[in-house]
Amino acid sequence: MVQRNAICLYSEETTSDLRAGIQKMRQNGYDKMVSSLVVSKMDYMTGLYKGGNSFSRSDLILDSKEWSESIIAKINDEFDCDSKNDEIRKNSEKILTRELSFADHVIPYVFTLLKVTSLETTNLVRVVMSKNLIGQILIEIPMVNPHKLVNDLCEERDTGHEDPWCWWNTFRAVADFNCKLSIALELSTEIPSKLEISRWLGEPIGSLIIPSHLFVRGSDNKPMLSRPHELLILSFKETINEVAFMVKCNIEDMNLGLYSNYLRHLLEKNPVTDIMYGSDDVLQDPLQPLYDNLDTNTYEIFETDPVKYMYYQNAIERALIDMIPTKDIQTETAIIMIVGAGRGPLIRSSLNASVKTGRKIKLYAIEKNPHAINTLHALVDELWSDKDIEIIAKDMRNFHPVQKADILVSELIGSFGDNELSPECLDGAQKLLKPSGISIPSKYTSYINPVMSFKIHNLIRLRSHMLSPRDRISTSQNRLEQMYVVYMKNVFHIANPETLFEFSHPNRSDHIDNSRFKTVSFETDIDCVLTGFAGYFDAVLYKDIVLSIHPLSHTRGLWSWFPAYFPISEPIQLKKGDSIVTNFWRCTGQHKVWYEWSISKPIITYIHNQMGTHYAIHL
Repeated sequence: MVQRNAICLYSEETTSDLRAGIQKMRQNGYDKMVSSLVVSKMDYMTGLYKGGNSFSRSDLILDSKEWSESIIAKINDEFDCDSKNDEIRKNSEKILTRELSFADHVIPYVFTLLKVTSLETTNLVRVVMSKNLIGQILIEIPMVNPHKLVNDLCEERDTGHEDPWCWWNTFRAVADFNCKLSIALELSTEIPSKLEISRWLGEPIGSLIIPSHLFVRGSDNKPMLSRPHELLILSFKETINEVAFMVKCNIEDMNLGLYSNYLRHLLEKNPVTDIMYGSDDVLQDPLQPLYDNLDTNTYEIFETDPVKYMYYQNAIERALIDMIPTKDIQTETAIIMIVGAGRGPLIRSSLNASVKTGRKIKLYAIEKNPHAINTLHALVDELWSDKDIEIIAKDMRNFHPVQKADILVSELIGSFGDNELSPECLDGAQKLLKPSGISIPSKYTSYINPVMSFKIHNLIRLRSHMLSPRDRISTSQNRLEQMYVVYMKNVFHIANPETLFEFSHPNRSDHIDNSRFKTVSFETDIDCVLTGFAGYFDAVLYKDIVLSIHPLSHTRGLWSWFPAYFPISEPIQLKKGDSIVTNFWRCTGQHKVWYEWSISKPIITYIHNQMGTHYAIHL
């Protein structure tokens, strides 16, 4: 594989002496070289090579380690497997098959580069995919069509055929979105629109190709890129972990070393600052805190969030001030019940709020996990022995105290708001709350938006069919009908999020029903492919104190929750202007809660996860 942020030399001409080329590539600061393996030209009318029987270099010129560590094989791009001329088509198939086989022979498990220049690639795809290659295939695509014609007089012309993204999309769709395909995206002098760039950022980009003609002379007379091109490169580096950079030039270019030095300096002086870098696009199963006891690692991750508990503390402070007037702070004590106390972070927030406001409190810490209970007892003995804290080792729904709470505090919110059964838990626990009591949080709302992410889609497709311990609640292995939690980076957001479900606490309704159904519509601004829906939430802790992972209102520094993801079983092709109409259900049963979802436009799909067959949250 190509190492992260590798800088590769893309030799425009066939290098006659490959060893000398590799040496020059290394001397000039490159990690790998893209080179054609073919040294003879082919006559596509006869199917014969010019100059003898040997069409390629011998594999003996390098040992296997040198091949894999130094070379990315470039397939000849002069063939035409989709030609209307049968002789050209058949001979093109012959040469392509031979070159692919040889590339897989000398450099297995590595990338092979194949250039695509049009929509007419159906037979090309068939030939390539029928080889069942071991390694990955990089599809070379220009970011902007180099042959695009601008004609102001022809307003009605169809520009879809001119969009290189359509070339790529056609190729990978015919290949059934095969996970072995990724893109080598060639930059151009013209920089596309922000929307087009965002769409590319949702694609499996394996490499950025930077032609040497994009470099201009700086004040020191050395080659450099324009600031817009620099920002474009850095946006891909920030979004896609494994992207490599290829400088496309002649190996005899006098500035060969200056190009690589410039790029390396650009990447090094702009390190990725995202603290979650490395967690990008990793599939996680949602927590089931009622069904499972959380482990130490999970508690630790949540407890180290620098923002979450500060917001909780602020909310508790505001609630205490509203509940106990200043004149009564010496005589009144607020009863705070923490339902799902874990290892005590909300106890700390409550104690800090008490000190900061000067209000006295009595704490009940209610927790069902016996291991967390052990930790809480240790904390009380060692740190809080002078505080009025009572630990209750019970499920919150089974606790019946003599006193009722003034403030009920919980952190049962999941990535989708209600997906960790906060409504069911808090409805069951609100018997603990006085009629005038305050619930923190008081409300939470879920949101969804349509997305395109083939990295996530293919990760789900590739998931092992072996059931893990956490999957024991599943009765089926259709992983494309399950909810996931994913820190999404390699993704294109097709439209902004829309509101889905809302829950408020305490819920004083005579008949509490936590099932929900809603139909939501979106508009498509550009041709793309729908692979699923991202889910978010915001939560009103108290009054105007809000925690949010909504992309447009995300609480700064908050990382306890990653977005939810609801896949669809088959990607859906979208055209600019298409309406997306989706239906979401939150279904409730005696022993479980589950989501179902379907699409009504632009095509009709079946209902995913019907009756919670593939994924459910157990009560």
